[in-house]
Order: sequence, then structure tokens, then C-alpha cells
Amino acid sequence: MSEKLLTPIEIGLTAAIVAIENHEPLILTARDSDGLAGLPFGPFDAPSHRTFEIGLRAWVEEQTGLRLGYVEQLYTFGDRGRHAEAGDTGAHMVSIGYLALTRAIGGDLAATRASFAPWYRFLPWEDRREGPPAIIANDIIPALTEWAEVETPETTRALPRKDRVRFYFGLEGAAWDEERVLDRYELLYEAGLVEEARRDGRPAALARKAPSALGTSMRFDHRRILATAIARLRAKLKYRPVVFELLPAEFTLTELQYTVEAISGRHLHKQNFRRLVEMEALVEPTGVMSTQTGGRPAALYRFRRDVLQERPAPGLRVRSRR
Repeated sequence: MSEKLLTPIEIGLTAAIVAIENHEPLILTARDSDGLAGLPFGPFDAPSHRTFEIGLRAWVEEQTGLRLGYVEQLYTFGDRGRHAEAGDTGAHMVSIGYLALTRAIGGDLAATRASFAPWYRFLPWEDRREGPPAIIANDIIPALTEWAEVETPETTRALPRKDRVRFYFGLEGAAWDEERVLDRYELLYEAGLVEEARRDGRPAALARKAPSALGTSMRFDHRRILATAIARLRAKLKYRPVVFELLPAEFTLTELQYTVEAISGRHLHKQNFRRLVEMEALVEPTGVMSTQTGGRPAALYRFRRDVLQERPAPGLRVRSRR
């Protein structure tokens, strides 16, 4: 009996590197020769890299000049068709995704192909700071409603299509859950409404005309990895003080609120937010006033590190649904 030849596997490391500038969440992107934006990506070299994270930090610094601070592993992405190009016969790529946070957005990126871009450029339906974006009612819901009318017999999901559309996009009395970023993107992908689905040859994408401009596409499955990173960060805000990894050492309460709003994608009531900050005791005043606010001087605060020893899950537990 002849032995079956196994497809070789390569391990890649993909970084969703987040920063905040002018109250906007940014993601570090790198353009390849195809012109598509993608997340920084590099191979894991076992002889050189003792761990995956060491490898990630090493090549990010080498390629972009950035020294990463907070880093955590997200997920392993290895679905067929989500990385390979049509006709590929080489090794199958398994990508380990990471979320990284940095304050260094003005680094020496000029000599590289990397640059920071607003993350809502890629997932515009996630930004609800000014209310539900028009793209949901005008483009997404009509297309998803049409798609959801047809249930296929091979569907094995617990919820039918109509219920997933209603739950994930907060329709008919269902609440919008800002943490369901990946669920919403995957629903759009399954329905063939994003360019990646057409590029991957999904039947739903090839059988219908997709709405135009549902966010900027990314190469391979990098928009899926970005959606996973945003969902993780939105959840993490509520039980870990990760937001302070994106702020300067000293900041005003307004800057803190704008940063939380930028990440969560929704507006927060000013007085309720300040009461929450006071209750959680995550910050302390520096005794210094900032005169760079454009108005009256505002008190500067800093992260109170003692909170890490006082309780196991310190975070800003803003309302999870709207």
C-alpha cells in the first residue's frame, strides 16, 4: 500500500498592531506587490525563534522599527482557501494571530511599506459613535435579508440565517453587542458580501452581485484576523486595564473617554463614564493641569498601578450593549 503524501504546513505570525491618534483607532498595515493592504506578517523560524512571541517581536521590530509592548495571542487561523491563492500547490499556511498595542505611531516607517490606517476603514459598520452607520441600513441589511430568505439543507448552525442577522446586527429589538465583531464579519463573508468571499471563490459571492464598498478588503484572511483582534480588545477593556497601553503616561479624563469610545465604537455619556472611572479607581490625579485642551485647563491623571494588586480583574465595565 502506498503511503499518502501529506500537505506540508508552514507557520506564519500575523500581528494586529493597534494605536490611537486623534481619538481614532489605527491598525498597522503593510502593502505587498499586489497593492492590497494587509497586517504585518512573517514566518516562524524555529532555529532562530525560541517562542512564537519572540519571533513576532523580532521581525516586527526588524521590519517596522517598532518595539512592541503589550502582546497577546489571539487564535490560530488555518482554514483552507483563506490564505492560499487559486491554483496554489505549495505548503498550507497556518497563521497564528496576535493582538499588540503600541503608543509609537511616529516611528521610522518611511523606509518600510508599513503605515497606520484607521481600522474602521476596513470594518465601517462597527463605528457607532455617531449612531448606526448608514451602510448598515442602506447596504448590509437589504443584502443579508435577501440572502437569509434561502436556507440551505447543508446548514449545520444552531441558529437559522434570519436569527443570526437579527442577533448580530441588533434588529427587531435585539441589542447591538459590540463584541460580536467577528460574528458580523463572518456572516458577511458567508453571504458573499465582502470581496474576500469572491476572491476565495465562495459560491454565495459568485452567484450574486455583492454590494460595493463594504469596507476596504485586505489580503488573505487578514480582515478576519483584524475583526478577531477588535473583538478581543473590546472585551478586554471591561476586565483588564489595557486601555492605558494606548494612552500617554498622563492624560485627561476626556482623552480616556475618547479612547474607550474609539475602541468600543460607541458614544458614552460623559457623567456616567466619569462616575464609572471614579468607582473603578483605576486612575489618580497627578496634581498638574493641562493647558493643551483648547479650552479651560483640565486635570491630568495617570493609571493607578496599585489596582493590579487590589483585585483580579480591573477594567472599565462600560455597558456591553446598546
